[in-house]
Amino acid sequence: MSADSRPLVMHIIYALGTGGMENGMINIINRMPKERYRHMIVCLTEKTPFAKRLERDDIEIIELHKRPGNDWRTYLKIWKLLWRYRPDILHTRNLSTVDLQLLGWLSPNCASVHGEHGRDIFDLDGQNRKYNLLRKAMRRFIKRYIAVSKDLEQWLITTVGVHPNRVHQIYNGVDHSRFNAVSPVPEGIPAGFLNDDVCVIGTVGRLAAVKDQVTLIKAFAALRSSRPERAVKLMLVGDGPLRAELENCVSEHQLHEDVWLAGDRSDVPDLMAQMDLFVLPSLAEGISNTILEAMSSGLPVIATQTGGNPELVKDEFNGQLFPVGDVSALAKTLEDWIDHPEKRVSMGAAAQQWVRQNFDWSQTVNHYIMVYDTLLKRT
Repeated sequence: MSADSRPLVMHIIYALGTGGMENGMINIINRMPKERYRHMIVCLTEKTPFAKRLERDDIEIIELHKRPGNDWRTYLKIWKLLWRYRPDILHTRNLSTVDLQLLGWLSPNCASVHGEHGRDIFDLDGQNRKYNLLRKAMRRFIKRYIAVSKDLEQWLITTVGVHPNRVHQIYNGVDHSRFNAVSPVPEGIPAGFLNDDVCVIGTVGRLAAVKDQVTLIKAFAALRSSRPERAVKLMLVGDGPLRAELENCVSEHQLHEDVWLAGDRSDVPDLMAQMDLFVLPSLAEGISNTILEAMSSGLPVIATQTGGNPELVKDEFNGQLFPVGDVSALAKTLEDWIDHPEKRVSMGAAAQQWVRQNFDWSQTVNHYIMVYDTLLKRT
């Protein structure tokens, strides 16, 4: 046990890699005043170079290298960590860690917080019976829930059955100093992407089934087919298990000269500054950090009508929504937006002003501190 008098928050996540939930956690830890709380991160599997985004030098990261499936050794490891470190708060996130709250409940003087940040491809609508039985069984062991969207807040209350008084809806923030419309031109952008007459459509996200970049590529192919004379390019930023499938889709539609799979990049703000239109084709979302970042960059956003997206994207104000997985609807929407540059500029400006007024990390961090303080009865 440490002699440090600051309360310790033990964050348990599946892996510390590129992702919206992980990005949010790191931003909150980086910005929370050091004198208020100590933090440590336990990864059920492992960390990646993404962990370098932690700016504090007092954060311990522990990797458990959990095997796929049910690895019962993980519970023993967590139990030992709880007794060794005696955290004041156990903060788990999403389905993969919720069952560990039972161990926290058995630990002395350990308060509990569970965050819901969105769902994956196996449980898009949050109605999976087996998963919800687990969530309901864990309710008695969790004192406070944090939902990153109003959609997830209502799902916790109506479907999982959590009492409304125990649910706190807290939006993520945006680092507005990093995302703006004036940034240096990044290296590696293919020839032709930055020509004056080109409309660059972009997206940022993990290349995974739930992000559904396939629908975007197919819609872009339909757009190129219907408007071959229009100078338009597609930029996909991110990496993940579906990269090979997306590369095959690009080849199948003969789009090599017009589509750039940029991979993981550390200069996302600079890349967003080169885009004219941002698209998020996800099958499900909590609250998308990339939507907030795109808006802070002055971009209008086209997104699927799912999860927390309608809380951010308002038709004819800062972007447009389209049905999940609807290639033809997305292609038609893209065609309208590329033909009206004045609409892109005006709605991008509206998006930027709105998100900078309503989404700031300092507000987010203050809300998390209030949840922690309430649990520990601190004033």
